[in-house]
Amino acid sequence: MAQGQIQSQTQQQTQKQTATQMQILQARLAELSVAQLAECIRAEIDDNPALEPVQPDDRFDNDYDEPHDDSSDDDFDTQREREERQSQLDDALSNLGDDDELPVYGNSSANSSTSRDPAYEPGESFYDTLTLQMMETELTPLQREIMEYVVGSLDDDGWLRKDNVAIADELAVYHNLDVSTSEIENVIKKLQQFDPAGIGARSLQECLMLQVERRSDSLEKRLMKELINKHFDEFVKKRWDKIQHDMEIDDSTAQRLRQEMTRLNPKPGASLGAYSDDAVQQITPDVYIDTHDDGTVSFALNNGDAPDLAITSTFIDMVRQDNGNADAMSRQMREALLYARNKVDLAQRFIEALKIRRDTLTTVVRAIIHHQHDFFEDGDDSSLHAMRLKDIAEKTGLDISTVSRVCNGKYAQTRWGIFPFRHFFSDGYVTDDGEEMSTRRIKAVLQDIIDGEDKNAPLSDEALTRVMEEKGFPIARRTVAKYREQMGIPVARMRK
Repeated sequence: MAQGQIQSQTQQQTQKQTATQMQILQARLAELSVAQLAECIRAEIDDNPALEPVQPDDRFDNDYDEPHDDSSDDDFDTQREREERQSQLDDALSNLGDDDELPVYGNSSANSSTSRDPAYEPGESFYDTLTLQMMETELTPLQREIMEYVVGSLDDDGWLRKDNVAIADELAVYHNLDVSTSEIENVIKKLQQFDPAGIGARSLQECLMLQVERRSDSLEKRLMKELINKHFDEFVKKRWDKIQHDMEIDDSTAQRLRQEMTRLNPKPGASLGAYSDDAVQQITPDVYIDTHDDGTVSFALNNGDAPDLAITSTFIDMVRQDNGNADAMSRQMREALLYARNKVDLAQRFIEALKIRRDTLTTVVRAIIHHQHDFFEDGDDSSLHAMRLKDIAEKTGLDISTVSRVCNGKYAQTRWGIFPFRHFFSDGYVTDDGEEMSTRRIKAVLQDIIDGEDKNAPLSDEALTRVMEEKGFPIARRTVAKYREQMGIPVARMRK
């Protein structure tokens, strides 16, 4: 009885460990783009001899709105053959029990399989360089998530053009993170310690000061700091005579100061090749979304170069050799049998995780299309409805974290261009009447109004508020001012 209880507990622990490993594997695969997934699959094939690539039935899968069945007799035969092989494999595996005397390959193999980093290395980019430094920096899990988002928000010059309020709003929408502006500021300060100096600056003045601060103490450093802090306007206008006069320095010192200032890099991101045209051209859509003339929308997942997988017949034959008589085998044969069984287990787990990834991505894309159908019809940002991660989670029954992983780093090819999944998400503004509007939609309308205003008499925030209300967007003046600032649009007097 006691031995039976021990075996039962051991079996439960094994099942729990397997479930945990499966969850980790599913989470890792969900985050991969189509290009990364192909590399990951090829690496898995190289690592696990029980896996073999097979010809995919269809490179693009999962039509939506207009499903069709174009499977041929060959496809049916192939599917039937796979089902027969799987049935044989299941029968063979059912005859195999655990044997405490034999060496266990499963744990070490599973760990290496599920925890290995994806083999995808598209070349060291701006983002990759900063990510490596981030990995070497002591950060809390929350700080790491904030850092990843901030790094992804840097522009080509390595500057951070978003304010902390905008970043906090986007983290809440895209990643379901509730963080304060002070927490974001602390992370930005850490980022600004990365190389090259000046990275993560919010302005030219801050960019140059970050570079000067790293210099050793000297007369030049003190003068450069004074110039940046007290005479920056004159510096931008290149009024060196006035700078020399105001700082009360001689010609020689002024010349050295000028030389040192011109050595500073106003675009630190450029030294890392930030977001070059080649990098942009490498974007591969994870899904193709097509809008038909009758207004229906269909989509197909892009399988890219990722092959379909199956268990090799060799390993199926190996595990079928047991036939319930493992005790009659030599130890060497039993070890080989257990090795084969564990490799097959890992292969089945990986194939199942790929299926779950495909099904989950299909479910999420279908929900996004349903929610943003108007946008996919006309491609106008003003047609985007308020949509948060939790909205998709509630509609699909998935966890918010799962939705976040699926959407992170994914792109959709539409009739209107390629968009990151996060483009379809936007927080909402609730009017006094209880109507919820997408902030991106509001900003698009606000941008149109400002673009069409009389440049000799730009509209004030109060005037913009009145025009917005006339167009059906009854929002407060302070909200107009907030969105205008987030969009990087100056006040009326600065727009002349």
